Amino acid sequence: MLKQPERFDMSRPPVRTKWYLKPLTYLISKPVLMSHRQRLTKNGMDGVKPPYLMLCNHNAFMDIMAAAAAVYPERANYVVAIDGFIGREKLLRDVGCICKRKFTSDLSLIRNLRRVISNGDIAVVYPEARYSLCGTTAVLPQSMAKLARMLKVPVVAFICHGHHINSPFWNLHQRKVKPIEAEMSLLLTPDEMSSMTDDEINDRIVKAFSYDEYEWQLEKGIRVTYKGRAEGLEKVLYQCPACGTEYRMKTSGAELVCGSCGRRWTLSELGQLESDGDQIFSHIPDWYEWERGNVRREIEAGTYTTGDMPVTVRSLPNAKRFILLGEGTMTHDMTGFHVSGRDGDGDPFTMEKPVPSLYSCHIEYEYLGKFGDCVDLNTLDDTWYIYPHDCDFSVTKMALATEELYYKYRRDIGNPCRPGLA
Repeated sequence: MLKQPERFDMSRPPVRTKWYLKPLTYLISKPVLMSHRQRLTKNGMDGVKPPYLMLCNHNAFMDIMAAAAAVYPERANYVVAIDGFIGREKLLRDVGCICKRKFTSDLSLIRNLRRVISNGDIAVVYPEARYSLCGTTAVLPQSMAKLARMLKVPVVAFICHGHHINSPFWNLHQRKVKPIEAEMSLLLTPDEMSSMTDDEINDRIVKAFSYDEYEWQLEKGIRVTYKGRAEGLEKVLYQCPACGTEYRMKTSGAELVCGSCGRRWTLSELGQLESDGDQIFSHIPDWYEWERGNVRREIEAGTYTTGDMPVTVRSLPNAKRFILLGEGTMTHDMTGFHVSGRDGDGDPFTMEKPVPSLYSCHIEYEYLGKFGDCVDLNTLDDTWYIYPHDCDFSVTKMALATEELYYKYRRDIGNPCRPGLA
């Protein structure tokens, strides 16, 4: 059996940002934001001082820079996924980052957030827990209301616009978008929350997080002239709406083409899709939600499955490096995720993620430019990056199916999710 690696210490208390790093984070962030001519608007923030909980939307790495500049010179602690710590754990801890394994229920995170508040600082949380796939709100956990109520401090919403358009998750090339915008708003006070139900608190958070980057781009008239602006979009728009074929969409330059029926779309400089035939979708999020509806119908019919896919599994037990765990198979079906294989010594490994345990999942496109698309599944002490190969698949479809399977489970037990929540 392979030697068991050291595990990341998730329970280690967060540190307050080192005094000498506070101006450094600002000096790194501010020039980037100025180059994009960021416009920051504050609503109801007069007199709001730390400690408070700041909830941020998540579209690109620039989100963190925008948050750091907005709260300067106050101290803040940021919840960051474990892969962000790779090779720089000490630095991230020193600037106040708190490690989290995505889509796990981790009591140590709650303790650490309480520590941040008791220190009199700002707890910065990205409740979507992943970059938005197509510039619209990802599902939010219904536990946000309980967290806000428990911390007993003001809740601030920090919503950025333009970051997805500048560097979309499906193609991180910088488009030099300007201007970009950020809105920092007082959302809830402790006194308000004391007289509100959890549903009312969550509804207000969901409303604050309602955004559509492509609608924003069109409204602002912001043009993206990058010639390869559609490249990678087939990762999100994996199914042709003209013929219904999956996994045959291709992109080149500004064009999106179905390899099955030949239908073409051009992504305009204003972020709209222009078809060479009857217009079906002009808005990227509408196409994405059409795919979701198709996945939902498979699940309602009880037919959804990826089949057994050959996969390579890499493990991230700590922040030092990825460890090649081995080759195996992954199946995602009506009962959840099932991963099994053998490590380098021939010993078996398995991970089961039943539907009730996972309201969403994190995916990557061409992760690190090395291994291709993957799904990452987490336990409290390990993260597996699982790379399908030699088969037809879409990790986007698996992410949509994870959410729709969870929604169905909640409906079946008579406790359906509220809109925008899981």
